[in-house]
Amino acid sequence: MATAVIMPKQGQSVETCIITKWFRNIGESISVGDILFSYETDKASFDLESPVEGILLDIFFNDGAEVPILVNVAVIGKSGEETQSFNQGHSLLKVEVEVEAKAETDVKVETKADNTLQLSTDSKIRISPRAKRMAENKGLNYNNLQGSGPNGRIITRDIDNLYSGDAPIKTKIQVTGTEYTELPLSNVRKLIARAMHASLQNSAQLTHHMSADVRSLLEARQKIKNKLSSDKSQQDITLNDMVCWCVIRALEKFPEANSHLLDDRIKTFHKVHLGLAVDTVRGLMVPTVKNADDMDLIKLSKELKSVAEACKKGSINPELIQSTAATFTVSNLGNYGVEIFTPIVNLPQVAILGVCTIINRPASIGNNIFGFVPYIGLSLTYDHRAIDGGPATLFLKEIKEQIEAFRY
Repeated sequence: MATAVIMPKQGQSVETCIITKWFRNIGESISVGDILFSYETDKASFDLESPVEGILLDIFFNDGAEVPILVNVAVIGKSGEETQSFNQGHSLLKVEVEVEAKAETDVKVETKADNTLQLSTDSKIRISPRAKRMAENKGLNYNNLQGSGPNGRIITRDIDNLYSGDAPIKTKIQVTGTEYTELPLSNVRKLIARAMHASLQNSAQLTHHMSADVRSLLEARQKIKNKLSSDKSQQDITLNDMVCWCVIRALEKFPEANSHLLDDRIKTFHKVHLGLAVDTVRGLMVPTVKNADDMDLIKLSKELKSVAEACKKGSINPELIQSTAATFTVSNLGNYGVEIFTPIVNLPQVAILGVCTIINRPASIGNNIFGFVPYIGLSLTYDHRAIDGGPATLFLKEIKEQIEAFRY
């Protein structure tokens, strides 16, 4: 029996998703878990895996289509099975698609100083039906608007930005020459850029740097490696897992760092929802491990790996990558050899910890003997509107002491 592939629901606020690329063609054999297509919401990019095996019998929406959630986008089944009965979602949008196609070939919006619509012919404007209706209802001129959808397509978010005065004008989005190649920013890159700029523009950020003796963590890591060689059931706990564990313990003692700054008030959380910066091919994502303070080290390690892997696969729950989901964030660049850096606070959170690489430094090892001791760099950026320098320094010192007192 044929099975419909539906556009999944990604969070409470997401109504439509944009298909960015199909990886399979009609007639191809599909296995469970094969990636069928990638798609984007206003928050992130994802891959959709096949829920069943069979033959890809039909595709109802092509690359660049804006598809309502829970609508059938394709059918997988056995050769010869009919597919039109699954095509209800496509037929519902047929009129809108035809209107859009006509708009792309026949309609031009003239620029006027008063920002109202004036239609003429002979211009192609790539705009989704929903975005077009929204612009017309608000009387907005989108002729020079740079769309953030696939291939520069204008989507509803672009109209919202135009209405609020925060929309980029249209420019040539791809240029290839002998000296350079110019490509458009992906939607995720635009979201990251907008969030980082807003963070620096709308907060008073300051960074303190400190180092911690990491011998205890390295000893624990070696014990874990030794166990892994003989016991395959052993959880592979990393240095970053241990640092996150120590950060959680410090947040329990300094809850003011486990807060959100919301206009004229500070929301301090009784639970630690830990955000972890994850580098993916789609861009930086910060998934959240909820109630991390309730977990032992093994459970925390598993959850950190789980959310990081979900981000890389494109299957993370969008609700977990919103900045409001986490109460504090850890960003680790130690694996890249970074000795010191200034992380940017993920607003409305009030602080973020940057974890740097390990460096051997001369230090006392007892009995008036000096040697080289491994130290890990810690960079705490905090919003000075919410936390003063003294409490921030004590919090960072507590992280250092938790690391140096770590036992496994």
